[in-house]
Amino acid sequence: MAIHEIILGVLLIISSVLIITVILLQESKTAGLSGAIAGGAETFFGKNKGRTMEQRLVKLTKYIAIFFFVLSLSTTLLLLFF
Repeated sequence: MAIHEIILGVLLIISSVLIITVILLQESKTAGLSGAIAGGAETFFGKNKGRTMEQRLVKLTKYIAIFFFVLSLSTTLLLLFF
C-alpha cells in the first residue's frame, strides 16, 4: 500500500464519521400535519433563518457530503489509473 492510499482512506473514514455525526445531531422533521400547517408561517417569515444552529448543521452536512463525494470519486480514479 502506498502512502497516498493510506491518507485517502483515513480521510474517507474521518469524513464518513463526521457526516454521520452531523446528521445525528440534526432535529427530526417529522412534526406531522399540524407541524406543517402551524410551523410553515414562522419558518417562512423568520428573520434569523440562516443563523440558527439547525441551519448551520444543514449547511455543514452539505459541505461534508460534497467533500466526501469528491474525495471518494478522486480516490477511485486515482487507484484505477495510477
